[in-house]
Amino acid sequence: MKHLILGTAGHIDHGKTSLVKALTGIDTDRLKEEKARGITIELGFAHLELPDGVQFGIVDVPGHERFVRAMVAGVGGMDLVMLVIAADEGVMPQTREHLEICQLLGVRQGLVALAKCDMVDEEWLHLVMEEVRDYLAGSFLEQAPIIPVSSKTGAGLDELKATLGQLAAEIEEKPTDGPFRLPVDRVFTVAGFGTVVTGTLLSGEIATGDEVEILPSGLTSRVRSVQTHGKKSERGSAGQRLAVNLQGADYGDMSRGDVVVPRGVFRATRTVDARIDYLSSAPRDLKHRATLRLHSATYEVPAQIILLDRDTLAPGDSAFVQLRLRNPVLLLPGDLFIVRSYSPQITVGGGVVIDPAPPRRRRRSAQALELLDALSEGADADKLLLLVRESLLSGLSLEDLVIRSGLPAPRAEAALAALLSQGEIVQALRKPRIFLAKEAFERLKCLLLAGLEDYVKDNPHKEGIGKEELKACIPKRSDIRFFPLVLHALEKDGTAQVDRDLVKKPGHKAFAVADRGELLSRLEAALAAGGTEPPTIKELCETVSGSEKSVLDYLNLLVREGRVAKVKADLFYDPETLRQLQDKLVGFLRENDGITPPQFRELTGLSRKYMIPLLEYFDQEKITIRVGDKRVLRKR
Repeated sequence: MKHLILGTAGHIDHGKTSLVKALTGIDTDRLKEEKARGITIELGFAHLELPDGVQFGIVDVPGHERFVRAMVAGVGGMDLVMLVIAADEGVMPQTREHLEICQLLGVRQGLVALAKCDMVDEEWLHLVMEEVRDYLAGSFLEQAPIIPVSSKTGAGLDELKATLGQLAAEIEEKPTDGPFRLPVDRVFTVAGFGTVVTGTLLSGEIATGDEVEILPSGLTSRVRSVQTHGKKSERGSAGQRLAVNLQGADYGDMSRGDVVVPRGVFRATRTVDARIDYLSSAPRDLKHRATLRLHSATYEVPAQIILLDRDTLAPGDSAFVQLRLRNPVLLLPGDLFIVRSYSPQITVGGGVVIDPAPPRRRRRSAQALELLDALSEGADADKLLLLVRESLLSGLSLEDLVIRSGLPAPRAEAALAALLSQGEIVQALRKPRIFLAKEAFERLKCLLLAGLEDYVKDNPHKEGIGKEELKACIPKRSDIRFFPLVLHALEKDGTAQVDRDLVKKPGHKAFAVADRGELLSRLEAALAAGGTEPPTIKELCETVSGSEKSVLDYLNLLVREGRVAKVKADLFYDPETLRQLQDKLVGFLRENDGITPPQFRELTGLSRKYMIPLLEYFDQEKITIRVGDKRVLRKR
């Protein structure tokens, strides 16, 4: 069965609700106030199944100008529209605004139902039909069928159904691949079941048991059950009107404008880049930083309009803009929206989302305008390359690239593979996958190389710089996790040499200072004289009249040359003394099944200050292994 959404549109009291009831037998006016006042205030819903296997979910929208907000919430997801015009009144103000809204929100198929034809004579009916046809010229309904109907007598209803079937045959169902999105247009509770939300599923499939997230709040829940057209179903597909029972969600936690999505897939945003089309019927120029009401899917949010390439936008013109939203909402590339003014309260334009998570842009930036142009019309690889380049040293994750480009993940992967093979981008991390432009990667290499060269220049007596110290050359605006890959690239280029924790400049030899040899000898002698309890770093500083940093540098140099043994960061031993302690420990363990710390103290005469670091050192050197509170000889 083919599932499509049919929406109504038209001026108040032109017979939309009566026509839906005549077609389906369902009265979509469900509120007491609607019954009392005889007008539609809220969205109404019905369904119609045609003999050829097409099932329409029908969304009946309010016609009064005060309820355009509700009307817009019903347009999202429409596959075709039934523009209802009363034969006795013809085209009216809300007829015009509703048609503009449908056109701006991407509705491309539909028909005109010329309602109340029983109230006019044949001659008048033909005049109205001509007037309507003239009015529709240039719109998406220019060639649409115009069918006179009467909800009261039933005239034209069979022809209307037949025409709907013909139009339905030309419309493709929405794709069911990809993540689902269900904009919420109603929230209510059902005794014994809990909270239920309704809406038109824009994409994907939603099924019983699915883990979901409600945006923008981030509330998580699980689908308890799904209904379509009042019947229980295991799953709902894109293009269907659904009622979804959510487990663990309270009525007060949600409202119209929320969106039900898979858990952890999408993020709400407060800034988007877009192209806006300003209607020629707008009463005045649109100024930079003006605030309008943005409507998309089922929500409304105030939006400040940042004109990127001009100071004003004239009626009838289009431009790239950045929209800064007062509240976070879910918007994705390709989403359509309309904007309405506050005074007068009318529709003044619409547009399409280009980038749902951009940085704040500088106005009149040629680079920004080039990017937006590519995101609008460019090839997949061009879109991704420009986005990665724009991220500079920060890089962009695969997830962000998919969200910001609007590309399905498989297409994004294919484009990234091509860019990687061409060397235009570099994969800087594997988990998560983060990409850098080649220019940014080269910049990081230059920063690290400059850091190495500066250090060697400022410290001629040292062979190189420690990895941790060099890592600080990665800027904060970048990612410290890029360091290993950048360092490896320098090593591959032959501009850096890695020796354990030290990074050297190839061919560099530490310059000897006049007293270095004497100073090193004095440090060796002091450690040898200290025996099994060597002097502390502070004591060694006093011995050679040096700073703690310089003494540690020299001690580590002696370690690399094999002239001193390093037990821990601030404890160094004469190698021969350490070997004697090791031999004494090994000899004891060969005759015993283990040694405890007190036994080791008795064996060596050491205080706890030296005893514990030595036991841990012998563990690290794989001489011993700790078992409970004892050390035993490690088998070799």
